Amino acid sequence: MTDKDMNWGKFVKVEFEDRIAWVILNRPEKRNAMSPAMNAEMLQVVNTLATDDRCGVLVLTGAGDSFAAGMDLKEYFRETDEAPDTTLLNVRRIAEEWQWRRLRDYPKPTIAMVNGWCFGGAFTPLVACDLAIAAEEAVLGMSEVNWGIIPAGNVTKAAIEAMGYRDALYYAMTGENFTGKQAAAMGLVNEAVPLARLRERTRELAKILLEKNPTVLRGIKTAVKRCRYMDWEVSADYLYAKSAESIQLGGGVHRKQAMKGFLDDKTYRPGLETFKPGEPSD
Repeated sequence: MTDKDMNWGKFVKVEFEDRIAWVILNRPEKRNAMSPAMNAEMLQVVNTLATDDRCGVLVLTGAGDSFAAGMDLKEYFRETDEAPDTTLLNVRRIAEEWQWRRLRDYPKPTIAMVNGWCFGGAFTPLVACDLAIAAEEAVLGMSEVNWGIIPAGNVTKAAIEAMGYRDALYYAMTGENFTGKQAAAMGLVNEAVPLARLRERTRELAKILLEKNPTVLRGIKTAVKRCRYMDWEVSADYLYAKSAESIQLGGGVHRKQAMKGFLDDKTYRPGLETFKPGEPSD
């Protein structure tokens, strides 16, 4: 086991590259369908990387030609048909814990890199990530209706939140597939690029995030996710408080440097060039 390539178990692999942690769902023979064992490993991975200095940005993707084919129906349904309800609740809790509770409020920036097949239950961690980039050739869909079940496990919530009401209804009701390019047009992902350029573009985006002050970035992503459900008055009060918290926790140094570069040194012109934290210094 090296610093660059770590196996957390049988079903998850992590590669470190310049403070980017590539977290790879690793069941390619099953199109990375998420089993109870994989979910248990993923919960350990996200918990560990939250405090690992080698991870400045977490990128979630899949091995082979798939992101994830949703939940492993055999292991989740057939093999637990006779299990006690306490077993079923624990299986569900572990899946939900990493797929949206932890990822949605993760302390570090997260990017979903959709490299191929992405179905059903995979929509939840996809949307829980802060940003998402898909291969134009990727194939996505909510196929649950074809199996006689509804898109549960917050798949429906994820689809509505990212895709919008009409598109979510259409694809949930028909079970039809759509491409990465269509996913970008609907807002399920930020952008779609050719598969050959997917990792390169994801790396570019991760490096942009790594240049930002991590405390400020964490405050921004939390604020955006919370404010969308607030009215204007509550949002204004929340954002003032969040701004003060960010300054107290370390964002103030970056803010002071950025203001000095803009107001005094004239080294930062928004839209024309990028401010580098630490330049200029006092």
